Amino acid sequence: MTDAWRSTGPDGGAYPPGTPCWVSLMVHGLAATQEFYGALFGWEFQPGPQQLGPYVRALLDGREVAGIGQLPPDRHLPIAWTPYFASGDVDLTAATVRHCGGTVGVGPLDAGEAGRLAIGSDPTGAVFGIWQAAELLGTDIAGVPGTPAWDELLTYDTESVAKFYEVAFGYEERPVASPDPGTDHVTLHVKGRPVAGIHGVGAALPRDRGPHWLTYFEATDTDEAAGRVLALGGHVLTPPQDTPLGRVATVADPEGAVFALVHMER
Repeated sequence: MTDAWRSTGPDGGAYPPGTPCWVSLMVHGLAATQEFYGALFGWEFQPGPQQLGPYVRALLDGREVAGIGQLPPDRHLPIAWTPYFASGDVDLTAATVRHCGGTVGVGPLDAGEAGRLAIGSDPTGAVFGIWQAAELLGTDIAGVPGTPAWDELLTYDTESVAKFYEVAFGYEERPVASPDPGTDHVTLHVKGRPVAGIHGVGAALPRDRGPHWLTYFEATDTDEAAGRVLALGGHVLTPPQDTPLGRVATVADPEGAVFALVHMER
C-alpha cells in the first residue's frame, strides 16, 4: 500500500473524488483529547470553522492533519474517528448515497470558507463524511508519523456493501487474498490507485460496534506507540502484530475512539 491514496493529495492539488481526504473526531472532552493526541502524535492545534461549534484542526509541522470537535453535553453519540471522502459536488454525492440505500444524517452544509460537507452512513450503518473542498483541500501532509495512512471498513462481508461504495463514489473494486478463513477483503481504487479497503470479518465483528470505518495512523514504532497510548490513559485492543499492511496495533483513546497504529515499510 505504499503507493496508496495519501500521495495524491498533499502537495498535489485537490484530492480526486472518492479519495479519503480528511478524518475528524467528535468528543466530549475537547481539551483532554487535544492533550492525548498532542502527546501521542506531536500534534498542535488551531481553531477551525466556527459553524461547526467548538472545533480545532490538528497540525503537524504547521500543516493540517485532522479535525477534532466537541459534542454538545446532551448528545450521547458513539465516539469514533470518521473518514471523509472527497467530492466535487457534495449535494450530488449525498443524493447518490440516499439513492443507493445509505442515509445522510448531517448536511450538506457549509463549513465556513473551508468547504462543504455531509455526514452519512452506508446501508449497514457505517458512518463516513463527504467533503467538497474550498479553502481546505484536506489532510496536507502524509507519510510521516502522526498522519493518516489508510482507512478500512470493517463489516460482515464485502459483497453486501462494496457495490454501494462503487456506485456512490465511483470506486473500482479489486479482491485481495485473505489469510484468515471466513473473511474476505477488497481494495477500493481511484484512477488505478488503492485508496481504502473493505474487510469482511463475519462473526468477528464486535457486536457492540457493528460495521465501522477504521483509520490507521503512521507510527515510527508501533510497539512503542501502543505503549504510549497506555501511558496516556488509552487502551490497546489488539496488540502489535505483523500484517500485509505493516506492523499494526488497534487502540482506543481515553474516550473510547478506536484507531489503528501502523508502521509501513517503505
